[in-house]
Amino acid sequence: MPRQKFFDTALKPEKAVLVGIITPGETEEQTREYLDELTFLVDTAGGETDKSFTQRMQKPDRATFVGTGKLEEINAYVKSEEIDMVVFDDELSPSQLRNIENELQVKILDRSNLILDIFARRAQSSQAKTQVELAQLQYLLPRLTRLWTHLERQKGGIGMRGPGESQIETDRRLILNKISLLKERLREIDKQNETQRKNRSQLVRVSLVGYTNVGKSTIMNMISKSEVFAENKLFATLDTTVRKVVIENLPFLLSDTVGFIRKLPHHLIECFKSTLDEVREADILIHVVDISHPNFEDQINTVNETLKEMGAIDKEIIMVFNKIDAYVPADFDPQEEHPPLTLSDFKNSWMNKNRTPAIFISALNKENIEEFRSLLYEKVKAIHKVRYPYDKLLY
Repeated sequence: MPRQKFFDTALKPEKAVLVGIITPGETEEQTREYLDELTFLVDTAGGETDKSFTQRMQKPDRATFVGTGKLEEINAYVKSEEIDMVVFDDELSPSQLRNIENELQVKILDRSNLILDIFARRAQSSQAKTQVELAQLQYLLPRLTRLWTHLERQKGGIGMRGPGESQIETDRRLILNKISLLKERLREIDKQNETQRKNRSQLVRVSLVGYTNVGKSTIMNMISKSEVFAENKLFATLDTTVRKVVIENLPFLLSDTVGFIRKLPHHLIECFKSTLDEVREADILIHVVDISHPNFEDQINTVNETLKEMGAIDKEIIMVFNKIDAYVPADFDPQEEHPPLTLSDFKNSWMNKNRTPAIFISALNKENIEEFRSLLYEKVKAIHKVRYPYDKLLY
C-alpha cells in the first residue's frame, strides 16, 4: 500500500520588502519610523515584512522611484529570497508602477494601495463598503493601462492599430459610470445619516478622535459599556459607532470614528468625509493619544492637521493620554530597572501644561477612569446648561 502524502493547505503570509526614500527634509530616524508604520500596515493586511530598503535622494526618480542601482539591489534580493511583493512608502505614479513591475516581476504595492486593501477587509456597513469601493476605483482609473498590456498595439502605421486602446477606453467608461453610481449612492446614504443626526440633535454630542490604534474603541467600550470591535491592528474601526451614554443622570451621545494616519491618500479622505461628519458636528472632541508610542507628538500634529482640514480644530477638546501603563521614558536605559511613573508624574509633565484639559489613563487597566468620567461630565454639563437653561432636573 503506497504511503499517504499530506500537503499543507494553510495560506502562508506573503513575504514583503519595504522601500522608502530619505529626502533632504527628513532624517533617517523619521524614514525608519514611516517604514515601521508601513510594517504594521503590512502585518494588518496579513503579510510578513522580510526587509526594508532606503535611499537618500533629492526627490523620487520619475521613472523608477528609486535609483537604478538600488532597484537592481532590490531585484537581486527579491529573486534570492523568493519575495512575493514589494511595498513602497509613497504613492507611485502609473508609469513608475509599470516600470518597477517590468523590472522586479513581482506584485508591487504603494502605501495608498495597501491602505485601500486594509479598508476593503475592514468595511462592514453599506456606507463603508461604498466609500472604499469608490476610493479603489478612483485609484485604479489612471492605472488602467498596465492591466491591458496583452492588448497593446504591436506596431504603428495604417491597418496595424491593435484593439488595446479601445478596450482601455471601454473599461475607463465602465469605471467612470460606476464611480457616478457610487457617488449617487453615497449622497443617498448621507441624506439618511443627516436625518438620523437631526433626530439625535437634542443631546450633547461627544466624538472620539485620534491616530489609528491609540485605543479609541477600547475607551468607547469602557465608557458606553458597549461591544465595539477593538483590536491591536491599524484601522480596526472603519464605521462610525454612536452610543447613548449616561453619567450621573446626564445623557449624551458618544461616537467612535475611523483613526487618522500620516500619508493618508487624499481620495480616501474625500470618500470618508461623510463618515467624519460626526466629528464636524460634535460639541466636544476627545483627542485620544497613545502616550506609549515613541513619536506620539508627531501623531498629535497629524490629527490636529486633519481636524484643521475638516474645520473642526476650534471645538472644545479634551486631551486623553492613554496607555500610561506601557509608557517608557525616551531616556530609559534598558540595563537599568526603571520604576513606573505615577499619575502625579504625568500631571507635572509638559503635556499637562497647556490650555487644553488633559487627562492620563490606562483604558486597558481601568486606571484613572473616574477622573476622566468626572471631567467629561463637567464639560457636557456646561454645554447642557447653556443649551437648556431651564432643565435642572438632571443635575
